[in-house]
Amino acid sequence: MALSRDRLISHLLTTRLAGDVATSREWNLRNYARFARRDPDVLFGLDPLGAWTEAELLALMARRCGVSPDRYHRQGQDTIDPELTADALERLAEVLGETAAAKGGVLLGTGHPSRLLRMYDAFGRALRAAGCAMRTPARGARFTMHTPEGPRRRGLDYRRHVGVLVVYEGPASNNQNEARRSTGEPTHTHSPQPVRIALAALAESGETPPDLVIGDHGWICGAGRLGVPAAGFADSNDPAVFVAEEEGQVAVSVPIDDGLRPDCYRLPTAYVLQLAGLSQ
Repeated sequence: MALSRDRLISHLLTTRLAGDVATSREWNLRNYARFARRDPDVLFGLDPLGAWTEAELLALMARRCGVSPDRYHRQGQDTIDPELTADALERLAEVLGETAAAKGGVLLGTGHPSRLLRMYDAFGRALRAAGCAMRTPARGARFTMHTPEGPRRRGLDYRRHVGVLVVYEGPASNNQNEARRSTGEPTHTHSPQPVRIALAALAESGETPPDLVIGDHGWICGAGRLGVPAAGFADSNDPAVFVAEEEGQVAVSVPIDDGLRPDCYRLPTAYVLQLAGLSQ
């Protein structure tokens, strides 16, 4: 049975992918302030064209994401407008449909492997079935990345054709949770370094860049900054992705809570594939 927009919006509100989301107002405002100061951790590899004051960022995020525009609202709940999410998912479907029709090359990547990898995998399988080539450049590349604990060894790998950052050297700590991060498993990241390494590997081997990068965090902003068509997802505390779309460096930014259970994203994924003519 076809998924309707009304059913999508009901799902977004029920799961809190949109509506009254878990991301707090304090967190949102703190990240807008960090972006205005050009904190690299929230720039996601973007080099903004505009000055972007905190007030300008709040106005942008209210318009593109649906957070409260009230500058005196400083604490507590914040929101994502489900209508804006639905609009952006429909624009994403157009991009995927066009890419599938052209049988373009696609690079997938996520800074949220524990939450969003299944969604990107579903997009990848549908596009691959339509004749698109899934690009996986620089698989296994290892490199040094700056972290709050200092330089650490990281790697680029792919899970189900989805690019992820993996950890090969954790912080010096006896904490068992941190120790488990040193096994080469995918980890959360804001960094654009993985996508830069992937795109550089293609260029160095004389291959063409992908026709589309689908991702979040540094994957989408890093690709857009380098002029590669990019589309993807961002939470209300990720102003860089919405700035990138506003400035024309990213094609589509979908406002959505990016930290929920993987199954919450199944219906929005199906909605996009349905509209793109890629339902399997």
